[in-house]
Amino acid sequence: MKMRVLLVVYDNEMFIEYFPQGLAYIAAVLLKEGYQVDVYSQDKHHYPDTHLTEYLNKNRYDVIGVGVIAGYYQYRKLLKLSDAINKSKNRPYYIIGGHGPAPEPKFFLKKTGADAVVIGEGEVSIVKLLEAIGSQESLKNISGIAFRYGEDVVINKRRPLVKDIDTIPFPAYHLFPIDYYKLFRMPYTKRTDFVMRMLSGRGCAFNCNFCFRLDKGFRPRSVASIIEEIKLLQKDYQISCITFTDELLMSSVERTIEICEGIIRANLNIQWDCNGRLNYAKPEVLKLMKKAGCKFINYGVEAMDDAVLRNMKKGLRVSQIYKGVEATIDVGIHPGLNIIFGNIGDNRETLNKGVEFLLKYDDGVQLRTIRPVTPYPGSPLYYYAIEKGILKDCEDFYENKHVNSDLLTANFTDMSDDGLHKCLLDANKRIIENFYKKKFLGSIKEAEILYLEKNTNFRGFRPS
Repeated sequence: MKMRVLLVVYDNEMFIEYFPQGLAYIAAVLLKEGYQVDVYSQDKHHYPDTHLTEYLNKNRYDVIGVGVIAGYYQYRKLLKLSDAINKSKNRPYYIIGGHGPAPEPKFFLKKTGADAVVIGEGEVSIVKLLEAIGSQESLKNISGIAFRYGEDVVINKRRPLVKDIDTIPFPAYHLFPIDYYKLFRMPYTKRTDFVMRMLSGRGCAFNCNFCFRLDKGFRPRSVASIIEEIKLLQKDYQISCITFTDELLMSSVERTIEICEGIIRANLNIQWDCNGRLNYAKPEVLKLMKKAGCKFINYGVEAMDDAVLRNMKKGLRVSQIYKGVEATIDVGIHPGLNIIFGNIGDNRETLNKGVEFLLKYDDGVQLRTIRPVTPYPGSPLYYYAIEKGILKDCEDFYENKHVNSDLLTANFTDMSDDGLHKCLLDANKRIIENFYKKKFLGSIKEAEILYLEKNTNFRGFRPS
């Protein structure tokens, strides 16, 4: 009989959590190979970490898996979950994965007490790892993993990426509480909409210095596969909005057009959003996206200074940013604008450019503050910080420096740490004040339409 596997979805302390796509793909390949797979939904139920220990004491599993992204909260959450797992009477073989552990597997194995790390894309590696565990074979020849070997840690070579990602089965939606996840909201959604996350491809062709993505290049899914999955989500779960969460649906003008034309031909009647590139935000492309149901594009602007953009290897110019944002607004798509501060070459002047940009395009739909850049392990900026003596190592990053995403982890500017935080305070005060002023004026306008024009569709002054 195949082994029993428990996949843990950690609690991110949100009212409605993101659908855990990564674990859902892993679950799908394990089911395909005949493994018994259960999901522990700590996120939905907000179980205390001690509940996992009790659950494992009452339910026997051969393997347990936890995946986390890089982040101060996720790191500390993983330590707590690991403690709960390690305290269980029937402790399963413990595997961790995700962008958090993958760049520094030795450190994470030491801190968590886990038995193995799946590094990078996991659908093939996890199956090979479980086969070896089940047959008690050596793990030394399995690509894409690191593992404990006595007191040592062995880091095997990376596994080649799956070339044709259409061969990977759809996420195992039926194992997860989709009625919970589909209540997630996006800026454009109505209260009656149901939302689900999806991937249109994997990877990115760009090389921003702050990105901790390990896998090189971009691999698209076929449009036919994307359409098939959307139809499944509509049929089985009444999904009306898709949020494409891959790094870059707008990976090129041609690719974006191909997806939009496929959605239009299929007559899906679906709303959607995606991550985009402003150098590909051409009027003709955006019009087609709008026609295909696109309501929102999340843009990684990052900086409004050409020198800083060059330093971060963004592959973008300020002139392209302005043109792309204007074109997006002109066709009626809402742009999500992201600015970070503190990269190489940043100063008070470049920060002010970012603030002025956000103020100019603030439509009162989303509050977008400016965060300090974080050199996550695996990113070029992380290794630069170590080279320059700003960071010592991974332990210094997670244990000492990265305590919150809105506070400074590593200072790449000529400013003092306190000076940089004071600049961020002043900048974000301007942004916050402007946003809530627009919200206030919007509510007043709503009241005027209600009482002066007798708006019978009014349903109360509710938060959006």
